[in-house]
Amino acid sequence: MLLRDNIHYKTAAVLFGGIGGESAGLLRSQVEYGGGLYRFKLLCSIDSDPVACRNHDLITGEQTSVVMDLFRRWQYKAWHKQEPPANWREMTAWDIWLAFKQQVPFFLFSSPPCKGLSGLLPKEKSESEQYQALNFLTVSGLELALQACDEYGDAIPAIIQLENVPRITSRGKPLLKQIKKLLKKFGYEVSIRADHNLGEIGGLGQNRVRFLIMARDPKQVPNVIYYPAPKPMRTIGDVIGPLPTPGDTEVGGPLHKLPRLQWKTWMRLALIPAGGDWRDLQKVDYQSLRIIHEPRAGAYGVAEWDKPSGAVTGTAGPGKSNGVTAVSDPRLGLGESGKTNILRIQPADQPGMCVTGVPGPFQGAACIADPALPEHPGRHPAKYRIVCADEAAPCVTGSRLGSGGIAISDSSVNTKLMPDSFGVQAWDETAKTIRAANRIMQAAGSVSDPRIHDRPGRYTDKFRVQAADGPAATVTGTTDVQSGAQLIADPTVNRPPRAGTMGVQQWNEPGKTVIGSADVHASAAAVADPRPVPADNEQGIWMIIAQDGTWHRPLTTYELAMLQSFPQFLPDGRPFQLEGCSDAKAREYIGNAVPRDAAEEMGNVVLLAGAEADAGINFSLSWDPVWVAPGEERQPAVLH
Repeated sequence: MLLRDNIHYKTAAVLFGGIGGESAGLLRSQVEYGGGLYRFKLLCSIDSDPVACRNHDLITGEQTSVVMDLFRRWQYKAWHKQEPPANWREMTAWDIWLAFKQQVPFFLFSSPPCKGLSGLLPKEKSESEQYQALNFLTVSGLELALQACDEYGDAIPAIIQLENVPRITSRGKPLLKQIKKLLKKFGYEVSIRADHNLGEIGGLGQNRVRFLIMARDPKQVPNVIYYPAPKPMRTIGDVIGPLPTPGDTEVGGPLHKLPRLQWKTWMRLALIPAGGDWRDLQKVDYQSLRIIHEPRAGAYGVAEWDKPSGAVTGTAGPGKSNGVTAVSDPRLGLGESGKTNILRIQPADQPGMCVTGVPGPFQGAACIADPALPEHPGRHPAKYRIVCADEAAPCVTGSRLGSGGIAISDSSVNTKLMPDSFGVQAWDETAKTIRAANRIMQAAGSVSDPRIHDRPGRYTDKFRVQAADGPAATVTGTTDVQSGAQLIADPTVNRPPRAGTMGVQQWNEPGKTVIGSADVHASAAAVADPRPVPADNEQGIWMIIAQDGTWHRPLTTYELAMLQSFPQFLPDGRPFQLEGCSDAKAREYIGNAVPRDAAEEMGNVVLLAGAEADAGINFSLSWDPVWVAPGEERQPAVLH
């Protein structure tokens, strides 16, 4: 133990430290006891990945990472399926001792790779020689560290903790037997449990059930180690709600960009209810749904006369942007003495207003809410239809998926997806565990975001083309194709129009000459724009409002890091980010990390045990449950 500036420091070392979730938590741990303040001093964090080590130091603000491959030669050959390079060698106990700065750490933490023990990997593959070699790091790393401390320090760490996935109790039983035998050999009291919820330990916004081994040397720490007091868990909305808007990389950093997903994937997310996953797609009534365009907030906005105006945008005009370009002008003097029939629509079941000499919507009530008009018909019944395999197919048309039922529910494809594939999480509930392969096709990596204001559906006559042989839709005061049915399929054109009239130009060819009367009635003033309807496999970012009024979108990598309780800002002031890796690799690093806040709370009980041992306390009463007591061993079969 070191004593500096009235602070008692307990040394700690981390094996397989990754990007530093455990290290960052230990550096935040502190306990006041007996008039003194106890904290950790990190000796090192060992990992074979130089990019992970580099980011470890960026996150912790300390240069304590050590790049070291703890594979033995046979493990290297089995994992990489080739001989190691000429400059590679097995690490020895002396190498570990040097990494420990030639000190026996008070606390040793190990988080060996769990890929081969996780339920995300098929059982057959996990039993292969390649993954068995990777799994053996749980034993070989701990064995090498204990050997270094015993041989060169003539002592052993007072407390050892090992973290892994709960499925290690079934897929790694032989490994656990070797670890327990090794710890007992050195005289440790051992607790083995697979039901630790790090979400409750750290007060996180996600459930994260983990397997933990806690070993205590009774010679150095004769008193027990207490279990951390559980904290109330937060919802996923509590964590990511205060963060910058997703996609705002200026404030949230490069990891806060939204993934570019295929159009069909965005559609699937929008159709899955909050809290559901891909299985809910089987319950969707596709024929009753349609996609409509909803302008951003502010479109068609009318500014108040006595308040400041909104920002003036480059595309100023009603409906052209989200900038306010209309105003509620009180200078017309339309008060009690003004006309009451201006732009008035009369109900059909009441007497009409006085017919004036200048009937029109701006002078008299010349509009009526006509109930005789039929309801707007739906789209072609076969649009986007999925045909059942056991029914007759609809008529085969010459058009695409948007016009005919040319998709089939093929029962011959037996797709086995993870239960959370395409899962959309509810905003007001605790998030599910962050996995290393956290993509929407494999985990519940999307959220039902309620921060997009719910807006009522648009008027049903928007962009509607009326039939010449049917009643017209109601004439409204806003005569615009975007607000009322102001188009008609006119059959009266019985003479050859001018060349170019109603002309549709090709997207990939030069445009025709722009004339002074350039509109669709006088020239080729239309274009076949391929952009509005994306192809199913086209990638991009689209905002589709789901039926619950929220935006079902993927979680950004930055938001996943916040759910893992990483700091919102790095010590150098930048938003949290990882350097030297792709976004997919960053998600893997984040998913493999120990949550910082959970590591801090577990570090606190380790420090408390060390402080009581320094004070000569062998026993103390506490309401908290005992974590490590003589003879304790529990292995509940909790799988996640």
